[in-house]
Amino acid sequence: MRQAASWAAQNADGAIALLLAIVVGVLGVLPNEIVPDEMLNAATLVILALVATALLRDRARQAPVEETITSGALAELPVRLARLEEIETLVGSTRKALDSLQLVRVLGSKQEIAQSHAEARKDTHRWSFKGGTGTYLRAVTLPLCVAAARRDKRHLTVRVEVIDPSNLEVCETYAHYRRSLSDAPDGTGETWTTDRARKESYATILAAFWHRQRYGLLDIAVGLSSTMTTFRWDVSATRLIMTVEDPNRAMTALAGTFYYENCDTELRLSFEQARRVPLEMYKKVPLSDEPTIEEVQELFDRVGVPLPKSYNGHDVVDIARKALRAVDPYAEPAT
Repeated sequence: MRQAASWAAQNADGAIALLLAIVVGVLGVLPNEIVPDEMLNAATLVILALVATALLRDRARQAPVEETITSGALAELPVRLARLEEIETLVGSTRKALDSLQLVRVLGSKQEIAQSHAEARKDTHRWSFKGGTGTYLRAVTLPLCVAAARRDKRHLTVRVEVIDPSNLEVCETYAHYRRSLSDAPDGTGETWTTDRARKESYATILAAFWHRQRYGLLDIAVGLSSTMTTFRWDVSATRLIMTVEDPNRAMTALAGTFYYENCDTELRLSFEQARRVPLEMYKKVPLSDEPTIEEVQELFDRVGVPLPKSYNGHDVVDIARKALRAVDPYAEPAT
């Protein structure tokens, strides 16, 4: 009863109109002698007046709400959206500023390292590498950078420094170092020996000539070092990545930072001191799409880095395979 009374108080005009309509409807079926037509017409006008009053009251109640919605929240919506875009832009700019100010960022997984390499390769016009034998360079970096440059028809400068394959001592030192960390096969499925270190380095030289002959806008140079390093540096136009033997640990720095600029200088000076492979002879030692044993042997003889006399045809084929079909040492093993 209380709820009914409360409803009736809030909707009195509508309730009265409804009640009158019911009463008039009942009276309308009675004979004219009992209820004259004039009375019914007057009652109908009263009902219409009550209905009109109820409608006007509802309009009056809704008007402030509509005004609040249209002139309030909806009117402010474009402003709020604009402010949201400003905030997103500010967050992006802040993130870039923090990245630029950060000296070195540590990468803690294969996925992060691979992503960092992908970002470094994107639209870069130059790449510098210094490391052991350049396995990852041959397997991933060089083919993808050359393919992107060819697609965009732009110039690409590459500088590579690896251990000298004709220097048996440095190859032995490098192989011993790699075995001391793990004597199990690495991501390529091979273990490290002096012979493998030599072949991997020979393969990097062969890959440089092969890619140079097939892309005219590639300016590539290879330097051979008589000392090994435990680090591997990859420097593009936008960032530096320094990796170690642990596949889940690396460091990166963006271009323009103190660390990037000094490492870039270090690699330039180190390359100048390395024994240079005469890549300018690339036209004099043509290589097939699938280099033959004779082509590979002639190449190394002509450029002053002859293969060991103990190498047979199988060894030469192995070098060619490593040069053009190198296995990514950091790829997940096939299941």
